[in-house]
Amino acid sequence: MDDSFRHRPYRAAIVLGALFVAAIASLIFSGLIGSISVPLAEVPTALSEIARGKPATLAATLLELRLGRAMTAFVTGAALSLAGLMMQALLRNPLADPYVLGISAGASVGALGALLFMCALWVVDAAAFAGAVTISAILYFLARRDLRGAATAQGGVSLLLLTGVILSSACMAIVTLMLSIAPDSRLRSMVFWMIGDLSGAPQRLLPWLVLGAVLIFALRNARALNIIALHADHAATLGVQVGPLRKGLFFCSGLLTASAVTSAGSIGFVGLIVPHALRFACGPDHRILIPAALLAGGSFLVLADTLARTITAPQQLPVGVVTALIGAPVFLYQLHRLRRP
Repeated sequence: MDDSFRHRPYRAAIVLGALFVAAIASLIFSGLIGSISVPLAEVPTALSEIARGKPATLAATLLELRLGRAMTAFVTGAALSLAGLMMQALLRNPLADPYVLGISAGASVGALGALLFMCALWVVDAAAFAGAVTISAILYFLARRDLRGAATAQGGVSLLLLTGVILSSACMAIVTLMLSIAPDSRLRSMVFWMIGDLSGAPQRLLPWLVLGAVLIFALRNARALNIIALHADHAATLGVQVGPLRKGLFFCSGLLTASAVTSAGSIGFVGLIVPHALRFACGPDHRILIPAALLAGGSFLVLADTLARTITAPQQLPVGVVTALIGAPVFLYQLHRLRRP
């Protein structure tokens, strides 16, 4: 047996173990760092107070607030990264990201419309989710033949991609119109939502449930994703149900994107650079890439959000600015690596 094949499970265990440790470390680091630092020696006592539901000390109060925000950042980053990985598998395009089909643009129309009329926070979230679901439904109706796998591997997703781009452009035109007529008192909150901001993101159980359900689906279909990536033209003859798999990828990636955008706004580059970096580090096996994308994406956004709230403290930056400043040069480097012989 080939040594590389025999050692592959050990390599996967090492990579995933390292990413899990990095995820825990990012959460701890986020809890300790801020305009007022929490001493490491006070962390056990503070965690004990939080576990009892009675944070009495300043350290426990700060740690509870920061860890809540860090957990929201983690689930959002994990959702965006996993959605990007699934979208790239669906479109068979390494440049695809969670926003390429216009789902986030639909959420932006809903959320900014609610902000324009000064609605309550829960109405903004509901409107964002409704906008994302509406665009997903329109997209499915217009490109359902592609999702059934009726077309060839080379052109089977072209209609889906073009339809998404057109819907995204239409939604962004509506967004531009709302921004142009919005009064100054509401413009700042609308712009921050567009860029992506976690400062006011509430803690919810639903994003975790969505992430867990999609993770189960992705892991169950990891082998099929490997077959499609390597033998797209013959996937059906190799036992892969291409149509149901495409539909599943579309709905799951759309659901993850809607969940993430509803929680934190449009945060770019997470679903684009993290799957790319993991392919360089871990290879193309989706059995490793899927859990790795979850852990790495969550850790990346936690660290980016920590920078966003500390780099100009006490003023906080939108986390989308930080991910863009980090993601743009990293993605250019990845493109350079792809072009190398």
